[in-house]
Amino acid sequence: MTDNQRGSLFMVLSMAGFAVEDMFIKSAARGLPLGQVLLVMGLCGALWFAGAARRAGDLALPPALWSRMLGIRSGFELVGRLFYALAIALTPLSMASAILQATPLVVVLGAALIFGEKVGPWRWALTVMGFAGVLVILRPGLEGFDALSLLAVIGLLGFAGRDLATRAAPPTLSTSQLGVAGFLVLAASGAVILAFSAAPVLPTALQAAQIGGATVFGVLGYSFLTRAMRTGEVSAVTPFRYTRLLFAMGLGMVVFGERPDALTLLGAGMIVLCGVLVLSAGHPARPDA
Repeated sequence: MTDNQRGSLFMVLSMAGFAVEDMFIKSAARGLPLGQVLLVMGLCGALWFAGAARRAGDLALPPALWSRMLGIRSGFELVGRLFYALAIALTPLSMASAILQATPLVVVLGAALIFGEKVGPWRWALTVMGFAGVLVILRPGLEGFDALSLLAVIGLLGFAGRDLATRAAPPTLSTSQLGVAGFLVLAASGAVILAFSAAPVLPTALQAAQIGGATVFGVLGYSFLTRAMRTGEVSAVTPFRYTRLLFAMGLGMVVFGERPDALTLLGAGMIVLCGVLVLSAGHPARPDA
């Protein structure tokens, strides 16, 4: 296999991992406070990556993590983690995942406006069409509009801001060190939700297993994603991020009995098609979750 083929395979495995993670989070949150689920996941994931960093001879929390740019990155990731978790808990998994797929398009727009990267008319047109796909899914002003779906929109804006801030992050940070930071942010988002929701409860064996499954697949997804981005060319590997939508829709239908309607499928198709075409022409940033 070529590096691009291996990188693409790692990307598909990563997206499958994240989709299963979302499924376990949604399942666990049916009987436990969502904040509790995220807090436990974040702490367990951070401990795992801290151990990996120590085994590699690195500091789990190096001074570079406390830089101003990493603080901005963590702030955006907190918004993304918090609101996307609320979205997958309160709205259909397939809908939340479909909206999230517009994140790379927002990154393209941000790279042009913030970093002055050149975006030709063709890519601008595709980006606008991708955003139109989001509106098709949201259907504002029409029957079937669900205000809770805006949670996923806020989440994607947070993740896009994180991806843009990642460009200015110190390149010396390892995958494990960024993993520690990312899962600590997940724990922080859980603590925020928990502060405004029901008190923690003792999970059943099944609920504990669901949290454990979410943590394991979240760690695997993050690890495979990093390997994908470091194995193949970004422009060749990144379009395979959209396989997450296929996995999410499949899990939503099988596990939760979801049936995406025609407008959701149409909007998702518009986002995926435009995103793949935009990313195939060059990718401005390295998203990492």
